[in-house]
Amino acid sequence: MRRIIVHSGSLIFEMSASKRVAVVTGSNKGIGYAIVRGLCTQFQGDVILTARSEANGQEALKKLNAEGLKPVFHQLDITDGTSVQRMRDFLQKNYGGLDVLVNNAAIAYKSEIDKLQSEFSGTCEVENPPYGAQKIAATEPFSEQADVTMATNFWGTLNACKVLFPLLRPHARVVHVSSIAASMTAVKCSQELQTRFLDPELSMLKIEQLMNEFVESAKTGTHKANGWHDSAYGMSKIGVNLMAFVQQRELNADCRPDIVVNSCCPGDVATDMTSCIGMKTIDEGADTPLYLAMLPANTTSPRGHFVVEREIQNIL
Repeated sequence: MRRIIVHSGSLIFEMSASKRVAVVTGSNKGIGYAIVRGLCTQFQGDVILTARSEANGQEALKKLNAEGLKPVFHQLDITDGTSVQRMRDFLQKNYGGLDVLVNNAAIAYKSEIDKLQSEFSGTCEVENPPYGAQKIAATEPFSEQADVTMATNFWGTLNACKVLFPLLRPHARVVHVSSIAASMTAVKCSQELQTRFLDPELSMLKIEQLMNEFVESAKTGTHKANGWHDSAYGMSKIGVNLMAFVQQRELNADCRPDIVVNSCCPGDVATDMTSCIGMKTIDEGADTPLYLAMLPANTTSPRGHFVVEREIQNIL
């Protein structure tokens, strides 16, 4: 077994150059489940199905096994730092690295989904709830919805990336499952905020500041007055799309060649989160995420883009 020493910031990892591995977060059902199913037939290596609930994950595993597919299950809650670290340690011990990471786990409150479907005439995708959960009842105040939604969709995804990115091997592919709701939300924000979204010198620190400002404004009830649109889900996905852009720019300067990060909208998919209302099946919704996860070596485009139906789209 050939070993490769990889330096990533202040961390040094000894990576195995043997068996490849792909991880899909929030994949016990819905689009994440379909992505795992697709990777099992397209990806040369082990595919890790994850869920917050051990029981839900094992149930999903049994269903895929019945189809003749052999993914591996590992518990993962992206809002739990210890859980993410256990995933990192598992990958390091058993594979020595990571080749594909699909960040699919996300949440949305029922009122958000109903509002988005009404505002955008069903053109936006709101992906499956993570870990097989149902839509969250929208009885909480918007301030709480903003805080909880951002904690999973943006901060959970970002933390998973911070912990797992040092394991990425050369030619690795990262896919953030996002939504066209991000673009629809962005155009409803103030011009000043839109300018900040499109800042050519945008950094991760600036993105974090934007997401924090939104949540703090929501907590004080001033988010509309401060130029934010009234959508916690849409705002969290703006953060995810901007994250992909900045991460790709940072990885372009990394010593590991050809690591590609993109975000995408799966389309109008019928899942639990959308009350099974949508034009696409989960397997059809998995098409663009799978396309991005399987981009060939030395891909020049898309890189750091937002992709819809396999086509690059502007975030605004």
